[in-house]
Amino acid sequence: MAAQQPASGRRTANDLRPGESATVCCLKDPQMALKLLDMGCIPGTQVRLAGRAPLGDPLMLVLGDEEYTLSLRVSEALTIQLKD
Repeated sequence: MAAQQPASGRRTANDLRPGESATVCCLKDPQMALKLLDMGCIPGTQVRLAGRAPLGDPLMLVLGDEEYTLSLRVSEALTIQLKD
């Protein structure tokens, strides 16, 4: 299952491949941003895709140096924009 690039051209957490890391740039959805910030998805944080459920949703992200693991729906991961 190939990840599609968003129309804006910016990658999201959903575009990561298993084992791939990136840095959080910003959060697109203001309402979802509050929830994600509380869970540690802070701009500048390194994230790594640890895996996906068999049908692709949810996905598991590892955040930062502390190896904090977070399970997110694809709809939530699409709001996490990554730096190039």
